[in-house]
Amino acid sequence: MDARGTEGTERAERTTRVDIGAFGIRPARIVHVELLGLVRLPAHGGARAPKAPKSSVSTKEIQMTTPRKVAVIIGSLRKDSLSRKLAHAVIAMAPASLKCEVVEIGQLPLFNQDYEADPPTIVRDFKARLESMSSVLFVTPEYNRSVPGVLKNALDIGSRPHGKSSWNGRPAAIISVSPGAIGAFGANHHLRQSLVFLDMPTMGQPEAYIGNAAGLFDEKGSLVNDTTRGFLQKFVDAFALWNERNATR
Repeated sequence: MDARGTEGTERAERTTRVDIGAFGIRPARIVHVELLGLVRLPAHGGARAPKAPKSSVSTKEIQMTTPRKVAVIIGSLRKDSLSRKLAHAVIAMAPASLKCEVVEIGQLPLFNQDYEADPPTIVRDFKARLESMSSVLFVTPEYNRSVPGVLKNALDIGSRPHGKSSWNGRPAAIISVSPGAIGAFGANHHLRQSLVFLDMPTMGQPEAYIGNAAGLFDEKGSLVNDTTRGFLQKFVDAFALWNERNATR
């Protein structure tokens, strides 16, 4: 190949290279769940994903503000469910800037558009309570690679009638919990699809897939695994910052 041909090839290569970092795009990563927390394995020949920029707001700074109310939605109705135990553990470690309250969903009727014009009191109360909250934390198991029906029903009820969604604009975060190895990954991401449509800015990092969860609690239901506790503390602290960036109420 002559010099001009080589030069043309090099020019073509130069013009087709795109620095994805310049657009804020992060390389894909494989997420693997272990008993003692999350292990992220970098892809692309071992290259590490770029670190997210540090927040200009610290947890110490936001603790001095008025606490933001967080609705904690638990996707399991079982009294001693792993999701419920984990939710209460996270509530106990929330920083002072967050006031977390469990909002129960098991009492809600199945969604029926026939009662939208005059919904039962229990539906009105549920929507009013959601609307009093700044943000929402979902803690859910996985049923058949999706969210439990009771959680989907709550999403539907809170979103109706059209144009009067009680979820709209509220920042969210998801913790998925499973006795299995992959930490309810399917439910976590299926739920994210719904939250996109509901216009709920959902925290992307850190991701929380809590696998092999049956071994994380003692007979009283208390979280006893220090590694998982440390990870969840980082998660809820990150969610406090996410609230400061995105909450409007």
